[in-house]
Amino acid sequence: MLSKVIYQGDHQWIMFGRDKDKPEKIIDTNQFMIVSDGEAIILDPGGIELFAPMLAAALKFVPIENIKTLFASHQDPDIISSLGLWDQVLMDATIHCSWLWDGFIRHFGMSSIKFEPIRDEGGSVRVGNVELQFIPAHYLHSSGNFNVYDPKAKILFSGDIGAAMEAPEAPLEVGDFNEHIPKMKLFHQRWMPSNEAKLNWVRRVRALDIDMMVPQHGRIFTGDSVNQFLNWFENLDVGIAASE
Repeated sequence: MLSKVIYQGDHQWIMFGRDKDKPEKIIDTNQFMIVSDGEAIILDPGGIELFAPMLAAALKFVPIENIKTLFASHQDPDIISSLGLWDQVLMDATIHCSWLWDGFIRHFGMSSIKFEPIRDEGGSVRVGNVELQFIPAHYLHSSGNFNVYDPKAKILFSGDIGAAMEAPEAPLEVGDFNEHIPKMKLFHQRWMPSNEAKLNWVRRVRALDIDMMVPQHGRIFTGDSVNQFLNWFENLDVGIAASE
């Protein structure tokens, strides 16, 4: 599994993914860890099949006891089906997720980790010396869905928004935005069900100062490609790709 520091300031953002050894039919996912003052949060820890390489990669940066917080953008198995295994190794941790999924993600196993519900309007969590914001992204695609914004690093973890299904050897960053559109278009038209929710999210995100947008699948958006994505997504008709 690839691990790469994508931001280094008074804290770190580390990306994990592009796992060439993953089972063939498992879609590729990006996991992110933020480390501040020795404390770590993992964003969308991933599926059960990727737990072992993800744990091994994370431990190269922090000891297990310093991973105090997990975040799940929503309830999908590629996001959080590894929860039951994290529950066996994290003795003093909390998971933040939409209140809607309290009774759902427990099916993955959760006896040690504490559940902290996120209200529909969002909230925040402090990790070390960084205050992270939970940005509502409901119906994009899940009915209880959140992004994470780091105002210090100016990074938005966008979950499935901006996702593209990529091969493990694909570049980490979007280069030519127009060439990247075909990799995203069908996914967003099929998985994002609501134009109203899409426009609400775009308006909310435009108010943030973003240098980097990092989705849970595919490439990272940096610089001009962030605004290019917002413009493209704003004008994309979604919820239309289901076959008759």
